[in-house]
Amino acid sequence: MADVRYYDIGDVPYGYQEVSMNKEAIVSSKAPAALGPYSSAVKVGDTLYLSGQLGLDPMTNELKDGVEAQAEQALTNIAAILGEVGATMQQVVKSTVLLADINDFVAVNEVYAGHFEAPYPARSAFQVAALPKGALVEIEVIAVL
Repeated sequence: MADVRYYDIGDVPYGYQEVSMNKEAIVSSKAPAALGPYSSAVKVGDTLYLSGQLGLDPMTNELKDGVEAQAEQALTNIAAILGEVGATMQQVVKSTVLLADINDFVAVNEVYAGHFEAPYPARSAFQVAALPKGALVEIEVIAVL
């Protein structure tokens, strides 16, 4: 798929350059399947974009009990998807943590810290009104391969 991008080229007000973009969907049998019409992860060049992962057990497709267990499972699911392209958690450069209750921030942070080493990824964390399947936490990441 080609993407046309416009840019200023000096004396010519508008120019164009055709940029080739190859998108590859990444799935893992060790992580739950997507819950809707989206990919668990998409690889574009040397970047891997992971969709938000819930604390779903990939064998039962059921949520783990409690916010710590859900955070642990979400991060395990992320590691499994990263592993499909030979990547590790150390290649994660950005994460977003969505919480059903911001009061769970400290508990999730403790679990999160066990999966990353310095230099830690950049991160945002938000409380949201609701998460799919009544989950307590959802985590998405971007990794550079």
